[in-house]
Amino acid sequence: MQTKRRFAVLVTVFGLALAACSSGASPTPASLLGNVLAKGTIVMSTDPQYPPQSSLKSDGTYEGFDIDVGSEIAKRLGVKITFQTPDWNLITAGSWAGRWDFSVGSMTITPQREKVLAFSKPYYYTPAQIAASTASGITTLDGLAGKVICAGEATTYYDWLTGAPGRPSVTATPPAGSTATTLSTDRLCAEAWKAGRKDFQGWLSSSTTVEQAIKDGLPLVKVGGPVYNEPLGVAFDKGGPDPTSMVAKVNEILDAMRADGTLKGFSQKWFNSDMTVAPGA
Repeated sequence: MQTKRRFAVLVTVFGLALAACSSGASPTPASLLGNVLAKGTIVMSTDPQYPPQSSLKSDGTYEGFDIDVGSEIAKRLGVKITFQTPDWNLITAGSWAGRWDFSVGSMTITPQREKVLAFSKPYYYTPAQIAASTASGITTLDGLAGKVICAGEATTYYDWLTGAPGRPSVTATPPAGSTATTLSTDRLCAEAWKAGRKDFQGWLSSSTTVEQAIKDGLPLVKVGGPVYNEPLGVAFDKGGPDPTSMVAKVNEILDAMRADGTLKGFSQKWFNSDMTVAPGA
């Protein structure tokens, strides 16, 4: 009997090891994945003012594309999800000190950010779109030459406008002679126009955020077509518990979400188009 029991235990352990290897993830207790599974909860950082990706509803719950994606990842991990709302510059800086476990926040994957953050494969792709305030009377990209353009703080949009090291590797260039200013999150640029601000005339954000602002009746118009496209990934702090097995597991989950149509369904729900496929693919 003891021999049979020992054999059964060995089979169980071997099976768990195979399962971990097949997903590319070996969650040791000290790893981020092991830590999350032990807690039974994963904490996601999110922006409460970035519709349609993420926004805080009047009942205190969150909604949006990123909220759906993050919640589905938690569901497939078998854990509950809670949310924190730190400023974007704190998320992109790394060194989270365990305050949140991952960011499903439409973060562009860049070499600069990869120094402090580990990324999943891209889960969707967004075009960067420039808009102008209706009060400015500007209707073309050339009209923004020499003007001030607003972007979210610590975003690749600001980096592109200013030529900072974290800027996307694209051939498109900002309007000639334009300068940049920031607010704590992208959407606030459009909200500031509604409040009467006129110290900047342009706004650069994702096409999805610009489209939502127009739908919400904010005073702006798109100028020109998208200036470039960005791959967006789920991010994890390299300065915390080892994220290697978590990245592997989340990649496995994202692959499954693509295969069963869940990811495309979320995109259709929030963007009315499939933005989960790489441009030109």
